[in-house]
Amino acid sequence: MLTHNRRSFVAGALALASPRLALPQSEGGGGFILGVASYSLRKFSRTQAIAMLKEMNVDTVSIKEFHLPYKSSKAELEAGRKEFDEAGIRVASGGVIGLTKNDDADIRMYFEYAKTCRMPMIIIAPTHETMPKIESFVKEYNIKVAIHNHGPEDKHFPAPQDALRVIKGMDRRIGVCIDAGHTVRTNTDVIKSIVEAGDRLFDMHIKDLRSLSGKDSQCAVGEGAMPIAAMFKQLRKMNYRGTVNLEYEIKADAPLPGMKESFSYMRGVLAGLKA
Repeated sequence: MLTHNRRSFVAGALALASPRLALPQSEGGGGFILGVASYSLRKFSRTQAIAMLKEMNVDTVSIKEFHLPYKSSKAELEAGRKEFDEAGIRVASGGVIGLTKNDDADIRMYFEYAKTCRMPMIIIAPTHETMPKIESFVKEYNIKVAIHNHGPEDKHFPAPQDALRVIKGMDRRIGVCIDAGHTVRTNTDVIKSIVEAGDRLFDMHIKDLRSLSGKDSQCAVGEGAMPIAAMFKQLRKMNYRGTVNLEYEIKADAPLPGMKESFSYMRGVLAGLKA
């Protein structure tokens, strides 16, 4: 039976978190992967970010524009992507990309960017109006998209269910990226959201909050009130095969200690679930 002593997971996972130990890419026991949303490392260069990923023993990333800039030339983007490849870092997706301009040329530019960077999926923050155009580009480029919800401040998709209603009946390569922290701030049950998303759940952004309604209460994963163990248990139950990306938005100038602690906790939870 899984213990509910939150910090005990960390103590039990220190060996798993050691950068000297090679962890398998799939750490969930049910097939899902722990990664990093590179927005967490926005104050650092691509080379520095890659080094930090390796120090955390993470081999999967969702790349924010800071580390592969949109305005780079094709050669620069290809060279940047090669840096991740040579470091053994799997690029699972790119974003979050807004896609709020209802203009074919603008949307195409971002799909071309993803194609050049060999991103199999784009995490997006669109509008209701841009979704039909986005669907046509998904079909043309065969690149998946996942709508990221941004909480009460989001005029379009505050909760995952808002996105699920819009994409119902759309191409199956269109899904959601549930941001767990933003979801609970809408007073929405995050576990229920995961269940309702089902096979439309393509990605997750995970963070922890001391107050489930407090945007500014973010802390290292395991120190707050988020139901991390219950989320992972549900993901394992539904045989989720996507990525759970840590999006650590605080302490931008020195995120590594908190991110390491977050991974220690999450790995401890996963070890407990497999026990």
